Amino acid sequence: MRLDSLLILTFLSSIIFFSSCQKNKKRVLIFSKTAEFRHNSIEVGIQSIKTLLESKNIEAIATEDSNYFTEDSLMQYATVIFLNTTGDVLNNYQQADFERYIQAGGGFVGIHSASDTEYQWPWYNHLVGAYFNGHPKIQDATINCIQKKDPCCQNLADQWSLNEEWYNFKSIYPDIEIIMEIDESSYEGGTHGDNHPIVWKHKYDGGKSFYTGIGHKEETFSNPIYLHQLSMGIDYAIGAKQLDYSKAKTHRIPDETRVID
Repeated sequence: MRLDSLLILTFLSSIIFFSSCQKNKKRVLIFSKTAEFRHNSIEVGIQSIKTLLESKNIEAIATEDSNYFTEDSLMQYATVIFLNTTGDVLNNYQQADFERYIQAGGGFVGIHSASDTEYQWPWYNHLVGAYFNGHPKIQDATINCIQKKDPCCQNLADQWSLNEEWYNFKSIYPDIEIIMEIDESSYEGGTHGDNHPIVWKHKYDGGKSFYTGIGHKEETFSNPIYLHQLSMGIDYAIGAKQLDYSKAKTHRIPDETRVID
């Protein structure tokens, strides 16, 4: 074979291989829309999570556009991350399509004020695992890893300390699997006593959900212990699955009646 023909064949093979890799590359949607309080750490968080996902060969798309929450769009993503969202961020049409996405086997990751979001949507309350119920001043606190065999706790000490904004919660979904708790004796302002959850995961309505109440401060998104926890949580939410919309139970609202925010 002539050298020029061999080079062309090699080039074409490389294009085919690259296209195949891109097609099979997992994608994650980072959603950070705020209708109420907006955290200064959102932009830093987006960049940190993008870098984290790129190290796993996962493509990350960041948006504050709720119009991404349509079935044709959501089915492209292995999981959806609510990064410090607040308030009412999805309309009824988008909520229905997001429910169908989770029911089809999609994943959800909630960070910090994801629990300060969508108070009038009971399904979301169960998905995220709890609602925000106030916080004391930012201060140091000790976190206990109570599920030592969970990937989030592997290679970590049983306890670690962090300066953060520590949420109290209400409407806690009983089926969450708590991974980490805050030691309320180590700070002031906790309202849960001996069992104050701060990181958890659970299976819900066909999909998987991971939540961390940590993520208020910009500095947190460069903390290696926190990033390890977040990385393992994303892995859990993604899992090894293909979406199956035949399992979706929520009915879509017809496209022709949709209202754009």
